Amino acid sequence: MVFSLLHQNYMRFDRNSLSRDLWVIIGLVSTIIVLELVTSADYVFSYLYIGPVLLASLRFDQRFSIRLTLLVSGLTLFNLWIPGSHIITPPTIANRFIAVFALFVTALLANRNRFYEGALAQQRAKLQFQEKLASLQEDFVSTLTHDLKTPLLGAIETLKAFQQGQFGDVTTLQQKVLATMLRSHQSSLKLIATILDVYRNDSEGMQLVRSPINLIELTEQVIQTLNDLVSSYQVSVQLNTTALNTQQACVNGDELQLQRVLSNLLINAIYHSPLHGTIEVILKSQSHSHPPEVVIQLLDEGPGIHSEELPQLFERFFQGHSDRQAKGSGLGLYLSRQIVEAHGGKIWAENREIRGAVFGFCLPALTL
Repeated sequence: MVFSLLHQNYMRFDRNSLSRDLWVIIGLVSTIIVLELVTSADYVFSYLYIGPVLLASLRFDQRFSIRLTLLVSGLTLFNLWIPGSHIITPPTIANRFIAVFALFVTALLANRNRFYEGALAQQRAKLQFQEKLASLQEDFVSTLTHDLKTPLLGAIETLKAFQQGQFGDVTTLQQKVLATMLRSHQSSLKLIATILDVYRNDSEGMQLVRSPINLIELTEQVIQTLNDLVSSYQVSVQLNTTALNTQQACVNGDELQLQRVLSNLLINAIYHSPLHGTIEVILKSQSHSHPPEVVIQLLDEGPGIHSEELPQLFERFFQGHSDRQAKGSGLGLYLSRQIVEAHGGKIWAENREIRGAVFGFCLPALTL
């Protein structure tokens, strides 16, 4: 009867992998029972049950371990009366209960340790899986962007050759069509570069090449670069820098990355401005903040943004239900947030009181 319980639990496991451990447990328990029966109750051999309990906790499930602990604890107390040829004293009873307590503590700690080891093994497996997944993603993104960029670059050069008349005369209407196709291909090329940059920033962190930058001059350069796009959408851009001087407009940042932020936000405003609309770019200083900050705001007259979408606007791949979000990929604003936050700044968007939206960001000013 003592071993029937062990046998019943054993039937639940793989005989080939656990039979040796089960027979070791049975042998140890049998030996300890014999020692307990042939000696006086004053000699507590029940502490030796710790060995089978530990082995059961390591090799079998928790239910089996608990049942074995209860069984050997019962045998420990049962030996107070069997073989019955001695006088039971309070110290003897105390020793037996201490042994039972030790067995339960051992089983509890062993099962707890097994649980933590299992959790640690799962975390290691997850980490290994994530590392493999990250490696696969990097290979996939690099290969995909390369395979997409190559035909696009070829198509762009071919369109430029058409525009220059290398394949024959080009009419005015054909020039317009070629210009539209060229802009479309260049936009696709920029999107591919943005996808690659977003992935690298997420996986490796953004690497900034900092230097003193005058944001007034940088903003003027970005506006000048986008003059053709401004003209094609028949909108106007006004730069307002009256609220700060040249010294207040300096920051310590990465010129190329900040140029991308300004370009993304200005292109976003151009795309969503109505015909003959005005985009106002305002630069101002917040000298009262600590540290002082330079604030850039872009105000357009396009459709506003749904209030419930504002908190998610700068999330990766977010595309809301309003007309503003439906046109984009959801990456430009996310990349802008990455760049601004890497500079220690903040970026936000809000609706104007009457019509339009305001996109702004602030950066720590360079203190000279």
